[in-house]
Amino acid sequence: MVIDIHVPNIGEDALEVTEILIKIGDNININQPLAIIEGDKSSMEIPSPYSGLVTKIYINIGEKVHTGSLILSVDVKNEPKNLQSLHKEKDISLDSAINQQNNLNNTITKNNNNSHYDDTKKTTSLLSTPTENPIMYATPVIRHMARKFRINLSQIKGSGRKGRILKEDLQNYLNNIKNNIHNHYPSQSSKKENKSFDLTQKKSTINTNNTTNYISTIQLTKIQQSSGRNLQKNWIEIPHVTQFDIIDITDLELFRKQQNLEIQNKKTDYKITILAFVIKAVSKVLKELPQFNSSLSRNGDKLILKKNINIGIAVNTKQGLLVPVLHNTNKKNIMTLAQELSEIAKKARIENQLIPSDMQGGTFTISNLGNIGGMFFTPIINAPEVAILGVSKSMIYPIWTGKKFLPKLVLPISLSYDHRVIDGVDGSKFIRHINKILSDIRLLSM
Repeated sequence: MVIDIHVPNIGEDALEVTEILIKIGDNININQPLAIIEGDKSSMEIPSPYSGLVTKIYINIGEKVHTGSLILSVDVKNEPKNLQSLHKEKDISLDSAINQQNNLNNTITKNNNNSHYDDTKKTTSLLSTPTENPIMYATPVIRHMARKFRINLSQIKGSGRKGRILKEDLQNYLNNIKNNIHNHYPSQSSKKENKSFDLTQKKSTINTNNTTNYISTIQLTKIQQSSGRNLQKNWIEIPHVTQFDIIDITDLELFRKQQNLEIQNKKTDYKITILAFVIKAVSKVLKELPQFNSSLSRNGDKLILKKNINIGIAVNTKQGLLVPVLHNTNKKNIMTLAQELSEIAKKARIENQLIPSDMQGGTFTISNLGNIGGMFFTPIINAPEVAILGVSKSMIYPIWTGKKFLPKLVLPISLSYDHRVIDGVDGSKFIRHINKILSDIRLLSM
């Protein structure tokens, strides 16, 4: 029986097909990646829901697809009898890898005409390709790097989750090859600088007039490019005002530690962070001050108030800055927020785990630098939102009680808002409200 496989729910946006991982005639298995699709802020693999023989492919590289788009047809009658054949599938890039290996071997031989045949044989054995390989799990960035350096990914043992190949694995593999070649051909390799391969440097230019100073250019990821354009546009078009304050969270921190001790006994895989309390407090303030949970109409004559409170959390990843969204935060308790926060942050830091719907619908953003350091900063508004809260690292600070100074744990915050929508009075109200809530944990439950 032939079954059609479609693009799963990826949200409302159309994404571009950047890589097709199978071909007609391949036997595929359940959860095997079929294709990779990318947008401005996300990249994901599409897994197969069935096992069988690929009979037709309907998508092409560079084509835009959306939820429900037809990907391929698979004949489930030809499903492999033994699911363990998943570990015996030929690598989809085997032929190209063999050709690339031959080219590399020819280059080595050509550059070392004075070397002995036995040495060449030893070197080429370092790059030998197995005839059968398991399916390799790697992100688009890793696959691109592998193609660039002509590496068969089946030769690399991944150190990531479920054997996923990480950039560090690729880096180590390249350095091992370089060292092995150096050992076999010391006279040739010693003429060059002993440098490790650097996967972060895509292109480099050297100033030959001054050998001590040179300029390197690093190719930005697609997400970094998109984020940069948006940040520049928002900074230019939105009149930013930023207000700063510190909040006494001494009691809140004691309460948080007590709660973490309790959930630790339950053997949960998450912890309650200060950020979870900040999200809850912000959600309460947004209900009281709805103009902060709004957007400006295109012609600037109307303020659009949002009924739902969806908080975006800025997460720094290897791909660039991502802002996954927690939905309806005003309807959730601290425990639920802490768990969802942990899950969404993990998904953001593992490439291709976030789907477009995880990034959509935000009405207010929090940028948290609490695990990095610093006191205050000026966060840039994430349009079409009208405000963003920056949270810095908590610290001990002397607070005057009316009689004496006492050491207190304080949380520095930075509130940026669109001055076309929000004035200084409302900005001060926001600061005062969130300060009051986080300083008195009883208000979080009211």
